[in-house]
Amino acid sequence: MAALRRAVGPYLRRARAVPGPGSRETGPPSGPSGRGLIGRTAATALPLYLTMLASTAGSLVDTALLGRLATASLAAFALTMAVYTPATATVAGALRGVMPFVSVHDDDPDALLPVVRDSLWLGIATGLLGALAVAGVPLIGLASGVPRQTLSELGAFPYLMAASVLVAAVGNAATSTLVGLGRSRLVMRAGMTGTATAVVLSLILVNGVGPLDGLGLPGAGIAMLAAATISATVAHGGLRRCAVLAGRPLGPGRPQVRAVIRLAGVGVPLAATVLIKFAVLGVLAVAAARIDPVNAAAHSISVSLVGLMFTAAVAVGQAMIPLLAPHVKAKDVRGVRAGVRAGVMTALGAVLLIGGVLVVLRVPVLSLFTHDLAAREQVLALLPLVLLVVVTDALQAVFGFGLVAIRDTVPSLFAFAVCYGLLALVAVPLSARGGLTALWLALLGANTLLVVGQVAFFHRRSGRLGGPLPRPA
Repeated sequence: MAALRRAVGPYLRRARAVPGPGSRETGPPSGPSGRGLIGRTAATALPLYLTMLASTAGSLVDTALLGRLATASLAAFALTMAVYTPATATVAGALRGVMPFVSVHDDDPDALLPVVRDSLWLGIATGLLGALAVAGVPLIGLASGVPRQTLSELGAFPYLMAASVLVAAVGNAATSTLVGLGRSRLVMRAGMTGTATAVVLSLILVNGVGPLDGLGLPGAGIAMLAAATISATVAHGGLRRCAVLAGRPLGPGRPQVRAVIRLAGVGVPLAATVLIKFAVLGVLAVAAARIDPVNAAAHSISVSLVGLMFTAAVAVGQAMIPLLAPHVKAKDVRGVRAGVRAGVMTALGAVLLIGGVLVVLRVPVLSLFTHDLAAREQVLALLPLVLLVVVTDALQAVFGFGLVAIRDTVPSLFAFAVCYGLLALVAVPLSARGGLTALWLALLGANTLLVVGQVAFFHRRSGRLGGPLPRPA
């Protein structure tokens, strides 16, 4: 933790500092500072967080409905989602790389239009790759030794979800553009509409209603595909209504390969970090499962609580990008760093607020996850560690989005590969010796190292915006 204080402390202490004469951090006025920056970041992030939260809650509806319908259907659903979830998260990660390119052209329609079109092609390309992975679920299950009963329940569901990945990727191209333009409320409108569609159609199509028979698992697939289609339609409609793009054709046109590769140069490392994180969290789940069922359940619940809080940091990170864009364009190092410091303060405030609510309401919250008293006691014992893990994860995420804003995401990929690679190597032996507490201490250590790496990389790479220091006479 001492390393964490050394890495982040200077940024927090300089939240209101002004560089002195001769400092390299010179440039145009950085606009609002202190509370003003934090307020703007929070106002932009809140709709994004509510959208992610609603999407997470909506996805639980299918799990509950299928669990009541048949255990085999729920198992087939879980198998498909084990591929679908990282696939969609990876595609979304790749398309986040579009945001800084959009933000720097938010007042220039002629420069922005090609970026919008190129982002569509990037969405189509990454969406097709994700769709192929999800369509391969039956083969993955067969090769992994999944029981025949579960495989026979899959039916058309993986193919419906593969189509959903592609449609969602096209929608993500629009929502990433909207985030880059600072239009988070339009993103919320698209996300909430899609979530509402998924919930309503799932209630009707999975178990049926009145005289209509339910379709079971295929009904869940149809509901999710329809929701992705409607969400993407609303997002693209909102994009067309943006003043900067009003009246301009937003179709993909002919692909400009070099321009798409340029976008991918920022987005693909982000997608790779998502894959690394999913893979290593999978290793941690296996390590927890090797201890005993109670610890496996407690670990799963703790991870869910982390996700609930960490989502706020992701929303803050995305909200920072359009706010940092004017400073990036002006090569204003001071303004960029001030914006990231505001993001750090906002993310910490949000995470601590949500964490405090969870601590106060810990008994009813945990009862939603399990009625097993042993598992609940284990989660309660882990809660301080869980909160520390979320705080460190939030910090690294904000500085990572700072690197996204300056279009330099390879350092984040390197930091993740090293820190989470080491975590994957030690997870199983540590859990065997020290149980779940040792496993979460290892995760905390990896996140702390990641914060140090992200801060160091951001400080070094953002300093290059101002050009070389003048040589003394």
